Amino acid sequence: MDLVIRDAQVVDGTGRARFRADVGVAGGRIAAVVPEGGGPRPTGGRVVDADGLVLSPGFIDMHAHSDLALLRDPDHSAKAAQGVTLEVIGQDGLSYAPVDDRTLAQIRTAITGWNGDGSDIDFTWRTVGEFLDRLDHGFDGRGIAVNAAYLIPQGTVRMLALGWEDRDATPAELARMKELVAEGLEQGAVGLSSGLTYTPGMYASDAELTELCRVVAAYDGYYCPHHRSYGAGALRAYEEMVALTREAGCALHLAHATMNFGVNKGRAPELLALLDAALAEGADITLDTYPYLPGCTTLAAMLPSWAAEGGPEAALARLRDDAEAERIRHVMEEEGADGCHGVPINWDTIEISGVNDPALSGYVGKTVAASARERGEAPWATARRLLLDDHLGPTILQHVGHEENVQAIMKHPVHTGGSDGILHGAKPHPRAYGTFPHYLGRYVRELGVLSLEECVAHLTARPAARLRLPDRGRIREGYRADLVLFDPETVAAGSTFDAPRTLPTGIPHVLIDGRFVIEDGRRTDVLAGRAIRRA
Repeated sequence: MDLVIRDAQVVDGTGRARFRADVGVAGGRIAAVVPEGGGPRPTGGRVVDADGLVLSPGFIDMHAHSDLALLRDPDHSAKAAQGVTLEVIGQDGLSYAPVDDRTLAQIRTAITGWNGDGSDIDFTWRTVGEFLDRLDHGFDGRGIAVNAAYLIPQGTVRMLALGWEDRDATPAELARMKELVAEGLEQGAVGLSSGLTYTPGMYASDAELTELCRVVAAYDGYYCPHHRSYGAGALRAYEEMVALTREAGCALHLAHATMNFGVNKGRAPELLALLDAALAEGADITLDTYPYLPGCTTLAAMLPSWAAEGGPEAALARLRDDAEAERIRHVMEEEGADGCHGVPINWDTIEISGVNDPALSGYVGKTVAASARERGEAPWATARRLLLDDHLGPTILQHVGHEENVQAIMKHPVHTGGSDGILHGAKPHPRAYGTFPHYLGRYVRELGVLSLEECVAHLTARPAARLRLPDRGRIREGYRADLVLFDPETVAAGSTFDAPRTLPTGIPHVLIDGRFVIEDGRRTDVLAGRAIRRA
């Protein structure tokens, strides 16, 4: 063996009870799993004493926003130090492939709050396949920090076919979108994502989405929607996605499946009953959540959809116009904009977590309401100025969650873990650096919401099955040696809302393809990550 991990408590990803074993690794794969007393102990060129540590498969982040971070930061300890060995990017219907020159410029502006403006990135690709090739190449041909799978972003596809117009697609435009989705799947994408509270993806009708999902189903991929409401219309929006994918015959994975805002307090059982009924009838459904209460997105995402029709520059023009800006304020504050899930915005819950312009850094870490009080002005005046001065760049935390909903949903059998981690900004959500150890430390060890074996299954084998990965997500001979060693008594998220970039504790070793990316708690210079293409 190249490596033997000796005397580990193996939690193999299946959910069965842990067992003590030696695990041998050779050629990047698990070559032997020998339970205590089960036969001759394997020997190898290197032996790691894992007594007192749990050995699990590498964690799979089912909802990540590392699309540019993987090409910007070879270290990427935000994820590697958590034990994440695979991220699923291309989320919420907005990412950087497929594009042309026009849409690339637009998408860079539209999601600058998620990933920065990309001025430090050489955008050499245009197609999905070219982007995956770029991830494979990584840094000087050596790869990237962790593996990455890609979802085709439906909003970006719609941009290519018909721009930012709020209307139904023509038959020719729909045919073009279906062609783009098929091409992306053939080039290796694992499915399709949507952001149905983000423009221009939200302009798509259910009929349009159903037709795209039929293409996804033909390639055995899955549809991952950020659906039309997580607030006032949340249950109706979940029902819509279940019905749509069942009509299309497509697998469904519900992104960050939360029940937020005051109108949904205590209503998680209603969502779970809806899912259980569909599952009982044969639907193929999974979901992901992060183990925190607040959400995280961009300030521009709170705008009503009509305010963003025409693209980022059109949205900025409306914000500059006093009459249009007053229309926007009225909808956001008094009616409830679709961008804010149909709920009138509460500026005391909107905390600025990042800006692009350093001159605006004084707003970071404060709510819009607090900054407005400091300046003796209305909150909308503060928000409007931030959007204009930072060119739609501000990122926000939205403090709207409910702990009982979070715990109820994470216990469901089809649940998986997803950080929804936005790494950009001076004060990002701590979930970007802490989701997976927070599950293990807070919700397993401290609260007992999940057993350790259940939780590891949620973070490993279950997402691997959704991604149709035949050799990842379990500790089994022949599987990829994507592995995590952690101390079940000390593993914890270091990140907090005050110090969100603090790395976790209790995770001394992380391996990808049998190579140490974290060794003795420190990041190595190994770049073992690659693009994981649809099988």
